[in-house]
Amino acid sequence: MSLGPFQIVIILLVLVVLFGRGRISDFMGDIGKGVKSFRRGLDDEGSAASRFEAAIAEAKPAEPRPAADKPAG
Repeated sequence: MSLGPFQIVIILLVLVVLFGRGRISDFMGDIGKGVKSFRRGLDDEGSAASRFEAAIAEAKPAEPRPAADKPAG
C-alpha cells in the first residue's frame, strides 16, 4: 500500500487543523536547522580526519631500536 497524492493532501490538512500553520512552520524550521547542523558536523569531522591523515603522512618514521646485547651464558 502506497500513499497517493490524495492521501498526502488529507494528511497535510489534518496536520494544519491540529497544529496550525505557525506551529508547523516552526517545526519545519527546527528540522531544517537540525539537518544543517548535522551536515556541518559531518564536514567538520571529515576535515579533522584529513588533517590527522596529513599529520601522519608528514611525521618521520620511527628509527629502529638497536638490538639488545644478550649476555653470554
